[in-house]
Amino acid sequence: MKMSRVVAALFCVSLFLSGMLAQEKSAISANLALTPPMGWNSWNKFACNVSEDMIKGMADAMVKSGMKDAGYVYLNIDDCWQVSRDAGANIVADPQRFPHGMKAVGDYIHSLGLKFGVYSDAGSKTCAGRPGGLGHEYHDAVQYAAWGVDYLKYDWCNTTSQDAKASYANIRAALDASGRPIVLSICEWGTAKPWLWGKEVGGNLWRSTGDIQDRWGGQEKWPDGSCCSNGVLAIIDQQVGLQSYAGPGHWNDPDMLEVGNGGMSDVEYRSHFSLWALLAAPLIAGNDLRNMRAEIHDILTNKEVIAVDQDSLGREGERVAKNGDLEIWAKQLKDGSRAVVLLNRGAAEQQITANWEDLGYPGGVSASVRDLWQHKDLGKFTGKFSATVASHGVVMVNVKP
Repeated sequence: MKMSRVVAALFCVSLFLSGMLAQEKSAISANLALTPPMGWNSWNKFACNVSEDMIKGMADAMVKSGMKDAGYVYLNIDDCWQVSRDAGANIVADPQRFPHGMKAVGDYIHSLGLKFGVYSDAGSKTCAGRPGGLGHEYHDAVQYAAWGVDYLKYDWCNTTSQDAKASYANIRAALDASGRPIVLSICEWGTAKPWLWGKEVGGNLWRSTGDIQDRWGGQEKWPDGSCCSNGVLAIIDQQVGLQSYAGPGHWNDPDMLEVGNGGMSDVEYRSHFSLWALLAAPLIAGNDLRNMRAEIHDILTNKEVIAVDQDSLGREGERVAKNGDLEIWAKQLKDGSRAVVLLNRGAAEQQITANWEDLGYPGGVSASVRDLWQHKDLGKFTGKFSATVASHGVVMVNVKP
């Protein structure tokens, strides 16, 4: 009898300690990404051509260009920084490209007041064939924490029969066990509908589509017949209906920005940036910050548009009206106003009208309208607002009763 009481008491203590540990772990990552993460990633422009010198130069440019002041803080190194594992299973950075190691790179990034991100993969290998994280999750998490990593993008190549939800829950648990708060970016491409379980497993953002391409249009098959290459329009169509899954600490991710990479016009890049801001998407730039044209700099650092993305209410915008190529997208903001994008997908300039009822306001309300790209108050309007919108362009306004 006494023995059974001792066992019962030990069991209760065990449960209590387990609960305390779970609370401590959840507290570690509880305050991450309360607004959509903003930063820069190496993949869209440089792919595997990453190095210590390039990353340091990009960190310098992030500060000097005003990107940091505009809110971009994460500097994320994507695939190809790693080459092998040593005898102790530690992941090894490319000694030619990163001669001083990853901690030194992270220390430099931190010295500029920025945050440090790296990339790995839930499978046996990364998408570029480098060592993946499968079976090494806790070992890698300790190493990332020792390097001062603040953000982990975790891809989904070479995963064979793995369960996505379980795999990402495992890496989140490993990151929390490391004791360092690390943003988890689930890069699963939307195939297992991560918006249904991403928040539950502790993901801070999850890809809701396949990879973005630096072009305007819809979805196209790759030359080998496989699916699919996504332009901006293809991606925004795939966001329709997902808005209820996003909020502070957990965001739908329509992939990184292509602004400034050369495949679209400046009008299209402005539309791309406006829509991502309205979608409360992570704003992860992917261009060469060291030699931006002034027009690209002005798109990426438009503080009024960024404020829409970063609004603390954390609502994702949605498409509220569609008439062929003409669309209205709207996002509720914390002060009760609406950010509104009038989008013209078509080949010719068109007039677009936003009706108050579509925005959730009574038709008889008078509201002030401000143009977020012209930085200009347009006056008061009752019931609706109309504007002429360029082909592939947007007019982005704030509507405030």
